[in-house]
Order: sequence, then structure tokens, then C-alpha cells
Amino acid sequence: MRCDKDKYMGQVIAIMQPYFLPYIGYWQLIKIVDKFVIYDDVNYIKGGWINRNNLLLNGKVFMFNLILSGASLKKLINEVLVNDDQPDFLKTIQRAYGKAPFFKDIFSLMNNIIEFKSKNLGEFIGNSILKIADYLNFNTEFIYSSTIKKDNTLRAQDKIIHICKILGATEYINAIGGQKLYDKELFKQNKIELKFLKTEITEYKQFNNDFIPNLSILDLLMFNSAEKINVMLDKFELI
Repeated sequence: MRCDKDKYMGQVIAIMQPYFLPYIGYWQLIKIVDKFVIYDDVNYIKGGWINRNNLLLNGKVFMFNLILSGASLKKLINEVLVNDDQPDFLKTIQRAYGKAPFFKDIFSLMNNIIEFKSKNLGEFIGNSILKIADYLNFNTEFIYSSTIKKDNTLRAQDKIIHICKILGATEYINAIGGQKLYDKELFKQNKIELKFLKTEITEYKQFNNDFIPNLSILDLLMFNSAEKINVMLDKFELI
């Protein structure tokens, strides 16, 4: 796994804000593209999914949070800090998944992620993405958007198209929710093919509970091998 900030040669890219341990669709995007841009120099969204997600605790959905310092809508993601102390995170994981089949390896991975030295929120979550992608044997190249020389006065899809051009992209893939945000015709006018990824959910055993979909990648990692997860990641439709 690499985070090459200098060589922009891929044709298929995705650009997403960094989310902490997001759901399966996020990882499908990462796996399918040549280059994944960690969009760390846009405004932090308070109450969004940047620093929180859901796991399975006692058979029910439980939301966990990465504790932040100085989080504000007026700050960029890479201007927000992660607290040095995350007292409940690892304890919650142990309570939730202590008897899961892959607990030992994944708990070690999570402990390594939490101990990352940089407390810059963009870098901290970016590191977690790289660590998990490495565990899953992805070949994707990662680029932090803050390292790209670009016109930061642009907004919304105009800025996405601008970044795509800088990276030499001929194809841009976004999560299915982006259908409300992005115009295929505008991308086409800029010689970029726009596609949306629709996830096909595969059920798997979660202890003896009824299956609950769309939890954090943490849940998949605890119950499935890297090989099985990769099979699940390959189940999607491009629209």
C-alpha cells in the first residue's frame, strides 16, 4: 500500500471525505479505482459521519465516536484535532466483539490505528483507511487533496471536475448518493465519464443475531476473513 503524492497516472478516481471506519460501499469505491483522493481540505461537517459510525453491541446498533478537539464548521477537516485519549473506543470494541472469530487480529489493528502519532483529523482517519486497505490487500494509490495544487475558490462538482482534470482522470466514480449532487452531462462535457456505485449487500453471520446491514467496516472485519470480505466488495452495480 502506498500514498504517492507526486505521480498522477491513474485514469479512474474517486474523491471522498475521510470517514472513520465507514460502511462497505466506501471500501468498494476504494478498491475499484486507480486513485482514491482523501478530501481532507474541505469543511468539517458537525453531526455527520466523519468521526462516527455504527457497530453491533449486544445484538443492537450502537454508535461510536472518535473524540475530537476544536471541531467546528468553520474549520477544514485537516484543521480539526483528534484527542490524545480515546478511553471508551477500544473498550467498546472489546465488549462488542470479544468473542468474534477475527477479534484478535482486528483488535490489534484497531489499537495500532488509535496509537497513530499525528492527531490531525485528516491524517488520522487517512492512516486508518490505509491500514485497513493494506489488510485487505488493495492496490489503490492514495492522495490527500491538500497536497494537490488546485483552485480552492471552486466549489461542489466544479472543484471535483477540476481535481479530476489535474489527475488526468477519464472516469470518476462516486457513491450512489452522489446522484443528487453530480451532473453526468457536465462531466461528459469535460471528457470524464461519471458513474455511481450501488452496493449489493451480502449477509454474513453476526454471532446468533438477525443480520444488520450497513454497519461500520469494523463489523465485517470481525466476522469475516480478508478473502471473504473481498468477495463481498466485488458485489456492486455501476450506474
